[in-house]
Amino acid sequence: MTNNPLFPNLRNDRFFLMAGPCVVENETMPFEIAEHLVKITRKLDLPLIFKASYKKANRSRMDSFMGIGDEKALKILGQVRKEFNIPVVTDIHDVHEAAIAAEYVDVLQIPAFLCRQTELLIAAAKTGKVVNIKKGQFLSGQAMRFAVDKVLASGNHQVMLTERGNSFGYGDLVVDFRNIAFMKEINVPVIMDVTHSLQQPNQSSGITGGQPALIGLIARAAIASGADGIFMETHPEPAKAKSDGANMLPLSQAEELINQLIKIREALL
Repeated sequence: MTNNPLFPNLRNDRFFLMAGPCVVENETMPFEIAEHLVKITRKLDLPLIFKASYKKANRSRMDSFMGIGDEKALKILGQVRKEFNIPVVTDIHDVHEAAIAAEYVDVLQIPAFLCRQTELLIAAAKTGKVVNIKKGQFLSGQAMRFAVDKVLASGNHQVMLTERGNSFGYGDLVVDFRNIAFMKEINVPVIMDVTHSLQQPNQSSGITGGQPALIGLIARAAIASGADGIFMETHPEPAKAKSDGANMLPLSQAEELINQLIKIREALL
């Protein structure tokens, strides 16, 4: 298994989970979701990175929910990190955000649309935090070598890559599981985003659709393909989520899916 910057002693029969809501919606919801995920992953001896964006900067519509305030949301993430003693990841979208967000989280995530932004990658690298780069919907797995090189050249060797599907026409995505193998050749941990890869973007309504019924299918195939980690967004009531609810996993289904994935990982050994 590829050396993992956060979990160097990860067992061969385990993967790591990066999970949480799309965005910090209020002051209580992140704690409720984190508590549920921590309970599951500790019972199953599975490493967890809690995920939530502190703001959503790339919405389709002007009236889309963007966040509760940057500083307020980041402080909540910092509190989740402290209360549950777990690493936390959040997205950054601009150079100046890197140092600000790094005060509160362990992993800085580069959104797929921004994975070629050199200055953003360098700024994230220079914080010394782990950098998770999402593969652009417009790129091959092999092309992500150059994004990784930008972080390495900045003196940071803590890099991870996330596959999240490729554009298929104007309003759909398709997952090419060869990209997991291609990115593993770069010698960094490779994560499969099993929720965003099922998005149906660019809908006429301006609200992204999704195919959440296929989350389990994508997740099982990813583990069978050798993914080191699974990324998924989850919510107690996806239909009421303020962002990306159409492709989220209901929180009540998380434990059953994780158990399935562990069994697949163990069967591969």
